[in-house]
Amino acid sequence: MKPLEGFTILDFSQFLAGPFASLRLADMGATVIKVERPGTGDSYRTNYGPALKFNGDNASYYFANRNKESVSLDLKDQEQREKLIPLIQSADAMLINFRADVTDRLGLDYESVKKINPSIVYGEITGYGRDNPWKDRPGQDLLVQCATGACYLSGSGPDPIPFGISVADEFSGMYMAQGILAGLYRRGRTGEGCKIETSLAEAMLDIEFENFGAYLNSGRKLSPRSEVNGVNPCHGAPYGIYAAQGGYLALAMTPVPELGRLLGCEPLTRYTQKSDWFDKMDEIKSFLRNHLETGTVDRWLQILEPADIWCARVYNWEELLETEGFQSLEMLQTVEREDGNSFATTRCPIRIDGERLLNEKSAPAIGAQNQKYGVAN
Repeated sequence: MKPLEGFTILDFSQFLAGPFASLRLADMGATVIKVERPGTGDSYRTNYGPALKFNGDNASYYFANRNKESVSLDLKDQEQREKLIPLIQSADAMLINFRADVTDRLGLDYESVKKINPSIVYGEITGYGRDNPWKDRPGQDLLVQCATGACYLSGSGPDPIPFGISVADEFSGMYMAQGILAGLYRRGRTGEGCKIETSLAEAMLDIEFENFGAYLNSGRKLSPRSEVNGVNPCHGAPYGIYAAQGGYLALAMTPVPELGRLLGCEPLTRYTQKSDWFDKMDEIKSFLRNHLETGTVDRWLQILEPADIWCARVYNWEELLETEGFQSLEMLQTVEREDGNSFATTRCPIRIDGERLLNEKSAPAIGAQNQKYGVAN
C-alpha cells in the first residue's frame, strides 16, 4: 500500500510547478483530480515544447501528469463552479497556481475555500509571492531564474547562463509537495487545515544558499567566478569539466599538488597553498586544461580512480543508457496511453522499504472523469 492511498488532492494548477507537486503526491498513492478548462485543458497540453506530441498534446504534459484524473469546468461560469463544491468538501488538499487576482475573482482563494472545507490543506504557488511588488510579473521559470541571481553561478566569464532545466518550477513544486505533506500530518494530529504557500522566487533563492550565503556573510563580496571551465563559485581549482581525447572528464574537490603528481603535470605541484586553489584557480585550470587534452578520458580515469580522486566521465544520454550504474537504478517505467500506445518516462525517485513507486496509468484526457465526479455539463 502506498502511503497516500485514500487521500484526494484537487489540483487547479497548470504548466509545471503545481503539476510537479501533484505528480509526486500521485506517485505516493494520492488520488489527484485535475480541474481543467473544457476543450483545451491545462495550458501545458499545448505549450511550446519538444517536437514530440502524444495525441496532439505536448508530450511533456504526459510526463508531468501521469497517474491523475481530470474533470473539465468553465471556472468563469458561476453555475459550473458550484459543481466543485462537493469535490472541495471531500478533498484532503488543494493546489492552485493562478495569479492571485484570478484566484480571488474565481472565489478559489483560501478564505473562500476554507468556508466550504475548514480542514482542507490549501497549497498556493506563485511567481514571487502574493504581496510582493513583483507579483504582477510573469512567474515563468527563465524569468525567475534571472530575477533571483541564479544565472551568474554557472559557466565561465561574465555572461549570465540559465539552467538547462526548469529548476524554478520543479523546486517550487517539490517544496509545495513537502508543505502539503506537513499540512496533512498536522491535520492528522489536530484536525485543522492550513494554507501552504511558496513561490518560484523563494525556491530559487533557497537552492542558491551556498553562494548566496557566502555573499551575505562576507561583506557582500561576490565569490570569484572562474574564467576557465567554470562550474560552481563555491569551489576552487580543479573543480570543473575538461575536454580530453574521446570525451570529457569532470574533476571535483582534489588537492592540486597531488593531482599534478598523478597526472604528470609538473606545474600543478607548485600550488601547495590551499588559498592558491581559489586565488589562482584560472591559472591552475589553464595548466590542467592544456595537459588533459594530451590524453584520453580512459587514460586519466585509469590513473585517477585507483587513487580515489573524485572524478567522472561526462556522459550524454545515449552513453548513460548503456551504463550498469544507470540500469541498476531502474529509473525508467513504461506507461500505457489510452490509445493503446505507450511511452517511457522516469519513475518517482523515492523508494519506501526498498520498493520503487511505479504506476502504469497515463495522463488523463480532458474531463475524462466528469461522469465519475458528477460534473458533466
